[in-house]
Order: sequence, then structure tokens, then C-alpha cells
Amino acid sequence: MMKINLTGKKALVGASTSGLGKAIAIQLASCGASITIMARNETKLKTVIQELDTSFNQNHNYIVVDFYDYRDYESVISKYFQSNSVDILVNNTNGPEAGTVFEKTSEDYQIAFDLLFKTTQFTTSLALKSMQENNFGRIINATSMSVKEPINHLVLSNSIRAAVTTWAKTLASSIAISGITVNNILTGIFDTERIKELNHKKAKELGVDVNAILDELQNSIPMKRIGKPEEFAYLVAFLASEYASYITGTNIAIDGGLIKSL
Repeated sequence: MMKINLTGKKALVGASTSGLGKAIAIQLASCGASITIMARNETKLKTVIQELDTSFNQNHNYIVVDFYDYRDYESVISKYFQSNSVDILVNNTNGPEAGTVFEKTSEDYQIAFDLLFKTTQFTTSLALKSMQENNFGRIINATSMSVKEPINHLVLSNSIRAAVTTWAKTLASSIAISGITVNNILTGIFDTERIKELNHKKAKELGVDVNAILDELQNSIPMKRIGKPEEFAYLVAFLASEYASYITGTNIAIDGGLIKSL
């Protein structure tokens, strides 16, 4: 029987006070890992810490960071890694603002690049040192199904998440010999605040009830439902485990069958 055991492992999980990030933190803790969660709301961080499993005598922590302020983020993360190391890094951030190619400026793209790409690349570069010394590491990037099938009103996410995905593939090949895996999860539609926010925006633009947007979304998915955050977290836990030691450089979709391309 396969039982995921992450006892003794240390994980750093981004954007982890709600949605997918919170579900990931809860799941990894339930498997025995010590978790450091990060987000910008300290009150919420403290609340989530209290929800994490400690039955394996873990030591959970949090750091306050603002993914939208790259210089501050860089400073905080650098300080964290001066006295800490991680075995599992889950690169997960807030999504950039929705919008079409006609609405977004060069400045918008730069903000999205800092938010999605630079935070991921920089954090990973700091985490790699101890991973290489230990000949073990798991780098898991939460990207989007839009890297395979771009979504018209999410041009910033389409563009920058695609860059993260190809960067990660290059990194995976470069460090595979060190026992470090790098994988991307192509996120479908999940029951998160992000999806609710996008649904409300679209409903307002179209002048329809938000439930109509939700129904349309659910009907577009072969499983006829949106995903639960804990379902996403199960995949992360597997990729973080010893059972995924021969899986690297992959793009794994978790979308209820929504992506139509191969």
C-alpha cells in the first residue's frame, strides 16, 4: 500500500492563506512535513498555522511577504534562506489581473513578470543550494492549463506562466543528476477566491448573473464540476514524495479533462 510519508522534510509553500496554497500546506503537514507558509496577511497566516497537523512533532512557521512588491519579496526571502533550508518548494503565487491583449500595457506585463516569474526563479535559486548538498529536492510550480490552451481574457497569465513552464523544463534537465525533480502542475478550474473573482468580473462585463457563468464553466468540463483544492493538494503531495523520484520536467494537467489538446 502506498502511503506518503514526508516526516523530516521541510516545505515552503507560497500564497498559502487560502485556496490551493492553503490546501497544499494542510496536505503536506498531514503527511508529516514541517511547513513554512507565506503570504502578505499576517493575521491569516497565524490562523492557518493553527490548522496544520503537528502529530509528527513538526515545527510550522510563516513569513510575511508581498508577491506584488518584488524588491521587498527578494529581501524577505533572502533573509529567510540565510538561516533556513527546504526540501520541498511549492512555487505558488496570486494570479495577475485579468484582461485582453488590447487592455494590457508594457507596465502590466512587467508587473506580471515580477509576480509570476521573478519570484519563482529567485526563490528556487536560493532553495537549490541545500537541495544539491543533500542530493534531494522537490520543486513544484503551480502554473496553468492556459500554457497549453491560452485563455483570451487572461493574457498576462498566459504569457508569463508559459515562461515559467519552459524555464522549469530547462532547469529540470540541468539538475536531474542531483536527485532534484522539477515539475509543473497545469491548473484547471478550482473552487478558489481567484475563480470567484474572475466569474464576478465576467458576469459584470456580460450583464448576467454570476451563477450563469459558474454553470457555463462546469458544463465546459467533462466531469461537469470544478475541482476541490484538496484534490490539487493530493497531486502536490505525491510529487513531493519518494514515489515521484523518477518524474521530472513534466507538465501535469489537473483539470477534470478540460484541456482538449494532447
